[in-house]
Amino acid sequence: MAKRLQAVRGMNDGLPETTAVWQHVEAVLRRLVSAYGYGEIRTPVVEDATLFIRSIGEVTDIVEKEIYLFNDRHGEALALRPEGTAGCVRAGIEHGLLYHQEQRLWHLGPMFRYERPQKGRYRQFHQFSVEVFGLTGPDIDAELMVMTARLWRELGIDQQVRLQLNSIGSSAARMAYRQALVAYLLPHQQQLDADSQRRLQSNPLRILDSKDQQVQALLAGAPRFSDYLDAASQQHLAALCHLLTELQIPYQLNERLVRGLDYYNQTVFEWVTDRLGAQSALCAGGRYDGLVEQLGGTSTPAIGFSIGLERLVLLLQQQPTLLPQPAPIDCYLIAAGQGSASAALQLSERIRTALPTLRIMTDCGGRDFKKQFKQADKVGARVALVLGEREIAQQQVIMKPLREQCGASKNDQQVVAQDQLIGHLQCWFKINTLNQETISE
Repeated sequence: MAKRLQAVRGMNDGLPETTAVWQHVEAVLRRLVSAYGYGEIRTPVVEDATLFIRSIGEVTDIVEKEIYLFNDRHGEALALRPEGTAGCVRAGIEHGLLYHQEQRLWHLGPMFRYERPQKGRYRQFHQFSVEVFGLTGPDIDAELMVMTARLWRELGIDQQVRLQLNSIGSSAARMAYRQALVAYLLPHQQQLDADSQRRLQSNPLRILDSKDQQVQALLAGAPRFSDYLDAASQQHLAALCHLLTELQIPYQLNERLVRGLDYYNQTVFEWVTDRLGAQSALCAGGRYDGLVEQLGGTSTPAIGFSIGLERLVLLLQQQPTLLPQPAPIDCYLIAAGQGSASAALQLSERIRTALPTLRIMTDCGGRDFKKQFKQADKVGARVALVLGEREIAQQQVIMKPLREQCGASKNDQQVVAQDQLIGHLQCWFKINTLNQETISE
């Protein structure tokens, strides 16, 4: 017997009962960004490795430990994308989208990081992201937070998430704060966990979001980021907070909030939840005004956010009343006898052409009537359409209700001519013949 193969650790299959939730979330997201006037951009899963090293930073955890790097057959260093913003910026520069232009874009797809898999953190994961280019004011920052607040309301989880906000200022302000933070932590180096000790010299700002309780207690006496902010960043943050207050978006200022990528500046924010254990960040973003120039384009202000879809789906699955209900099978086509397979397939296709909103399943495999009816009941079909040899010969079909929703009892079986079947189905399922839409019972 051949060895049984399994999915790569940390890379998960999406099964039908789960993908229905994903489709619901993605549909809400697409509708939301369309309503705000954002356009979709699609970028490759594989990019030149230099793109991520230059944008994310050589001393970040992603580049040092997590990025999937490989050489192709010509020796070119390539990488599976660990995040989507860098690829979006690369595409914008390459295709001339960002030169003195305003762009509001969104993208969705898989990302890859070599991490220890745990709930809400996987090696292949999916992000929905929004990127805005060419706008400098705090009003666009506020729009992104208003947009995400609306998303939570539409999904019914607005009471399970909260907004945290910070400013990490200009590069000069971050450098000054970094020096002050390192000076404070060096005498306490032995009290730091292993990750924080490693970051102390390479990326000390990441120590601020350490999950280690002893480290967090030590940080209580650390210098405050706000004391090192430049004047422009202070004004930007104050204006943003004013807008959020006017828009009635509750927020919490969190001076320990930083980003794990080097390209961020000024505004950073996260929507967090207490419902997912250690992986509390549901959505994260901020400004990255220097990234376009850093990757070879013209200096362009920018801001964006990303939502981890696995975490969002997990949060929704904790509240079954928020999950979409599977659409019922409207008609199940049952047939047996000489020529029944061809007749059933032809009839089902004629129905789909005339009534494209109906969900129709045709039984396949040549089972007897009893087993076909059992399968129709198993899939929750509302009506059985039955073709036997006599019905085929006389161009008829038996319509048998399997549920009460069709406005008839299960005993209201009737025989109709096939050329009149469409009219009967329109009546039973209350289909508007003008727009072909099925009206919910």
